[in-house]
Amino acid sequence: MGDQSFVSQSTRARIRNMVTPIALAAGKIGLTPNALTVIGFLISGVAAATAAAQLWLPAAALVIFGGSFDMLDGGLARAQNRVTRFGAFLDSTLDRWGEGVVYIGIVAGASAAGFVAGAVLAAAAAVSSFQVSYTRAKAESLKLHGEVGIAPRAERLVLLTIGLVLTGLDGGLISGARGQLWLSIALGIIFVTASITAIQRTWHVRTQLRSEEQETK
Repeated sequence: MGDQSFVSQSTRARIRNMVTPIALAAGKIGLTPNALTVIGFLISGVAAATAAAQLWLPAAALVIFGGSFDMLDGGLARAQNRVTRFGAFLDSTLDRWGEGVVYIGIVAGASAAGFVAGAVLAAAAAVSSFQVSYTRAKAESLKLHGEVGIAPRAERLVLLTIGLVLTGLDGGLISGARGQLWLSIALGIIFVTASITAIQRTWHVRTQLRSEEQETK
């Protein structure tokens, strides 16, 4: 099973090439790859607080801005030949933590607005997103390939950002506003696609293990 995400590998490569000069500029002012990782995490925390305050448009901007640091830290590490095992560990850990914090902010904002369905969907999307990350990490701990599926982190952040923007533009989460619909659709899509991705990764691991078993017979 190959990479089946919404964004093709060629598009990913073009985006990496585009962000490399920005990453190098960050390096010139003294920022390290690990510092960029931490900054991205802190921005996610601010995004969560903004969502909790029901400021949906600023939250959307902060979510995508914080997510961009995931490309910058890797781009700087590769450009400076400073790719380290700890850097990879820190990046993965804070990415997951930051994503979870953002969903907590959305749960808080939806709850404050009395939109219980939105809070439940945000929690469901968070759980499925964590499963995507866990299945990859567990696969790699078994020395298997686990990075497949339709909705890895970058795609989920884009979907979430779109949902937050439409929510902010269409009345927020006040009773009867269409913003409730947009947020529900975005979170629902994330929940479904992340769940599918976790299943795809589980099946991919099973296929690899069965292939290894066949080879040893």
